[in-house]
Amino acid sequence: MAIQSEKRQYTVAGRQYEGVIAWDDEHSDPRPGVMVCHAWGGQGEFEADKCRELAKLGYVALAADVYGQGQRGSTREENEQLMMPLMGDRGELLDRLQGSLAALKSDARVDDGRTAAIGFCFGGLCVLDLARSGADVAGVVSFHGLLGQPEGLGPSRIRSKILLLHGWDDPMATPDDVLSVTKEFSDAGADWQLHAYGSTVHAFTNPAADDPDFGTVYDERADRRSFVAMTNFLNELFA
Repeated sequence: MAIQSEKRQYTVAGRQYEGVIAWDDEHSDPRPGVMVCHAWGGQGEFEADKCRELAKLGYVALAADVYGQGQRGSTREENEQLMMPLMGDRGELLDRLQGSLAALKSDARVDDGRTAAIGFCFGGLCVLDLARSGADVAGVVSFHGLLGQPEGLGPSRIRSKILLLHGWDDPMATPDDVLSVTKEFSDAGADWQLHAYGSTVHAFTNPAADDPDFGTVYDERADRRSFVAMTNFLNELFA
């Protein structure tokens, strides 16, 4: 096994974006593709590492970029300035997500009829919006994602399978929010699953998360369990 990765530039609506794509060069046949959606700081090494982990599992993975090439945050204030305009314009966010998905599907190493998307924090919201939009993805996985439903987005039925991996004590997505979003998905006829981790807050997959007052703390057990849950979900999608 030889895992390869490289930067991947692509254009959406005339604007340049830069992600990272990873694959196992021992596979000569097209593989299922997985898009990885970033947290509020923008596409970085965390998402690139997730792509390499997915490549080890046999997928071709693209760490998407929805902010634009070179647009990254390094402080809480910068992250919020990057994220909030797209939180307020979910249609624009969806356009960028669909452009990123098209970049993954266009790669010659990808079986464009077999794709999925996973996302972390803000990226969890991104993949749920893809499912709501009726995008052509077999399934989506939200890790400690934001759950707020956008206005005017979502078909009468959701085709993508959905896996929610959630810290039950997450202050940014409360149990009431979870009940609301699962009702939304049930009403849309979605095939959805929820794995909730007790005594776990936001950003539980990120080893750098260590801010209890803000509600972001790494949890090794929830990180490990959620990765296994994602792996099983993807295996089911592409068996």
